[in-house]
Amino acid sequence: MDGMSTTDSGTAWRRRAEDRLTDAGYRRGGARTALLDLLDEQRCARTVLEIEDELRGSGRAIGRASIYRVLDELEQLHLVQRIEVGQGIARYERLAPDHHHHHLVCRECGAVVPFTDDGLEEAIHRLSAGAGFEVTGHDVVLHGSCAACRAAAATPA
Repeated sequence: MDGMSTTDSGTAWRRRAEDRLTDAGYRRGGARTALLDLLDEQRCARTVLEIEDELRGSGRAIGRASIYRVLDELEQLHLVQRIEVGQGIARYERLAPDHHHHHLVCRECGAVVPFTDDGLEEAIHRLSAGAGFEVTGHDVVLHGSCAACRAAAATPA
């Protein structure tokens, strides 16, 4: 990151999201506002069920269909990225220039760990330049086993 706190970058994302939604003709609404509030503070990708649980836990119960609808709107406006983590599970996270990272996903417990790697970013840039391809976005999802699941598997039953 560039030294900005998550709250600072989140606030900038929130302003950009509100502007794009307004420009696209969307009105403010309870579900949209609650979801923007949640995504504004987000550090990593969440499933729709996790989003629904967090909203309900904060006293803002919103129907799952409304969550999917708003996420779809935000994805079409390039404000949210849908990340396929495997096993039919999708996660969503806000797109912000200072919030780019990739994901490690545990196949056993489903834990998702964000990571950044300058060498990986440089390799992607070199690859795209060598192929004459302009990469406008990317996400890397690495699948494996987290330390806790490996330790549990190594422990005799």
